[in-house]
Amino acid sequence: MASSEPPVCQIFSFQDSKTSPDPIFELPAQCLTQTGVPIVVDNGSFQTRAGWASTGAGFESPRLLFRSVAARSRGAARSETQIGNDIPNLEPLRWLLKSQFDRNVVVNLEIQELIFDYVFTHLGITSEGSVEHPVVLTEAPCNPLHCRQMMSELLFECYRVPYVSYGVDSLYSFYHNHSQRRLQPPHTGIILSSGYHSSHILPVVNGRLDAVNCKRVNVAGSQAASYLQRLLQLKYPGHLAAITLSRMEELLHEHSYTAVDYHEELEKWRSPEFYEREVHRIQLPFSSKVPGGCVSVEERQERRAQQLRRLQEINARRREEKLQQDQERLDRLMAVQELLEDGLLDQFHKSLVHLNMDSAEELQSYINKLQLAVEQGRQKLLHSDGAEGRTEVSELEQPMDEGDGVVLMDSDFPEDTLPEKPTNVVQPVFNMAEYHQLFVGTERLRCPEILFQPSLTGEDQMGLMETLQYVLARYTPEQQEALVSNVFLTGGNMQYPGMKERVERELLAMRPFQSQFKVTMATRPALDSWFGARDWALEHPAGGSEGWISRQEYEEKGGEYLSEHCASNGFLPMKIVKPVLARPAEPPVTSQTSAGASPAVATVTSTPSSSVAADVTMVTS
Repeated sequence: MASSEPPVCQIFSFQDSKTSPDPIFELPAQCLTQTGVPIVVDNGSFQTRAGWASTGAGFESPRLLFRSVAARSRGAARSETQIGNDIPNLEPLRWLLKSQFDRNVVVNLEIQELIFDYVFTHLGITSEGSVEHPVVLTEAPCNPLHCRQMMSELLFECYRVPYVSYGVDSLYSFYHNHSQRRLQPPHTGIILSSGYHSSHILPVVNGRLDAVNCKRVNVAGSQAASYLQRLLQLKYPGHLAAITLSRMEELLHEHSYTAVDYHEELEKWRSPEFYEREVHRIQLPFSSKVPGGCVSVEERQERRAQQLRRLQEINARRREEKLQQDQERLDRLMAVQELLEDGLLDQFHKSLVHLNMDSAEELQSYINKLQLAVEQGRQKLLHSDGAEGRTEVSELEQPMDEGDGVVLMDSDFPEDTLPEKPTNVVQPVFNMAEYHQLFVGTERLRCPEILFQPSLTGEDQMGLMETLQYVLARYTPEQQEALVSNVFLTGGNMQYPGMKERVERELLAMRPFQSQFKVTMATRPALDSWFGARDWALEHPAGGSEGWISRQEYEEKGGEYLSEHCASNGFLPMKIVKPVLARPAEPPVTSQTSAGASPAVATVTSTPSSSVAADVTMVTS
C-alpha cells in the first residue's frame, strides 16, 4: 500500500526591490569623434534603455535602464523632479507619477524632455546648448505624424542634434535576431509584439513593414497587472494595502505562466492535490508578537480575578448611582404631594401636568413604587458589601412607558458568579503567518490569458491570435505560407513560460491541415530592440546612408518627415488641401482676337470649385 505524503507547499515572499539612483557616467574617449557616436534610446512605455552605438568593452549593453515615469509635485521646481531610478519606491508616489505615453504613443512632450535630460546627463554629455551626437530613437508602429513632428522639433530645436533616426522597436528586435541566426535578407514574416500598454501584429513582406495590415490590441502587461490586483483584492479584502501594483507586476514576472490549453489547465486546478502542489503562497510581512500568545495558567487566573474585581466595582458604582437617582425622584414627588397637603391646589395641578400625571391617586402610586425600589436598593447595596467572592454580571433596568413621567427600576443586577473554564482545555492557536499569506492559484494563468481572451476583463475586442487570423486572411495563400513560416515573438509581455507553445497550438488549430509554420522567440524579448537599434546604427553611419534625418532635411521637409529604412515605419506625406470659397457658375466667355490684339488670348471657361490641391500649378497666358 503506497503511503500518501502531503504535498510540500511552496512559500514565497515579495522581493520589494528598490532601485538606486543611476550614476553619472563620464563621456568615453572613443565617443569623442568628429561625427559623434550615435546614442541609442529605446523609448519604451514601461522602461527606457539608453546607451552608445559603439563596439568594445563596456558597450555590450545599455548604460541606463529605468522606468519611464517622472514624479513632481504641483508647483515644484523642475530640478526637484524625480526620474526613473531616482524613485526608490513607486507606491508612495503612485498618485504623482506621470508618463510621456498615452498607451504606446508619446503625447506629453514635457515629460519626454525630462527623460531626455536624464539620459543625456547620465551618459556624460556636458556640452551646453546642443548634443553633438546622432540619436537613434524607437517609436510606435504607425506612429502619428503629429507625434513624430513634435519629437523631431524637440530633438532638433531644443537639443540641436545633428541627425535623428526613427525605427520600430519590434522591427529592430526582428532584424537583430535574424542577423544572430545569420539569415539572409530580405526577411518575410509576422511579428507578435506585446509590451506594457498594447500588443501588435506586424506583417513584414520582403524586408519592409506592411503598415496597411498592421493591427493593435489594447491589452498588454499593464492590463494584466491591474486584473491581478483586482482579483487578489476581492479575494483578500483584509490585505488591500499590501496588494500594490508594483507587487502585482512582480507576481506576473516571477510566478505567472501561459496555459497551453486554458480550459484543460483549469480542470487540473480542480484537483486538491494539484492545487496544493502548484499554488504559490506569498508571505506578507507581519509581526509575530501576539498579545497574550504565551501566557501561563497562573497568569490567566490572575487576569480573570482582576476582571471579576473590576466587574464588582462597576456594578457597585451603578447600584449607587441608581439608588441616588431613585431617591432624587422620590424627593421631587414627595414635594409635589406636600403642595396638596398644604392646600396649594393651583401649583399642585401645574406640577401634575408637568409630571404628565392625571390625579393624586396616580401620584401616590408612583411614590409607593419608588419607596419600595429605594428600600430594595439599599438592602442589595448592604448585601453586596458584606458578601465576598460574588460577582454581579448585569443589571436589568425596566423603564416605564414613554407616557409615564417616572422611570422605575423593577430589578437590579443579578449576582451570579461567572462560570469557571477548565484550565486543561487546549485552546486553538491562531496561525498569524498563514493569515498573512496570499494563495495565488488560478490567478497565475488567468492574468496572462487576457492576451488571448480580452473579454475576461470586459474588453470588447479580439484576442491576439484572433487578430492574427484576421491579418492573415488579408493575404493570398502563398503569402500566408511565407508569413507563418516565420512567426516571431518579442516584447516584455511575451516572457511568460509556455507562451511559445500556446502560439504554436493556436496556429495548429488555425492553419489548414498539414500546413507548415514556425514560431521563434526573441533571445531577450525585452532588450533585443535596443540591441537591434545599436546594430543598425553601427551598420549605417550617420550622414552617409538612408534612414537618417539631418537638420537641413528637417528644416526643408518638416518635422513629420521620415527617412525610411528596413526597421522603420512607412512615410506617407500629408496632402494639404487649401479651401477656396465657391464662386457662382458663369457662362463660358469667348473673346475674339482682333488685328491689334495679342494672339495669346484664348477661350477661358470658369467652373465652380470648393477646394484646390496645394500642388496644382497656375498657368497664365
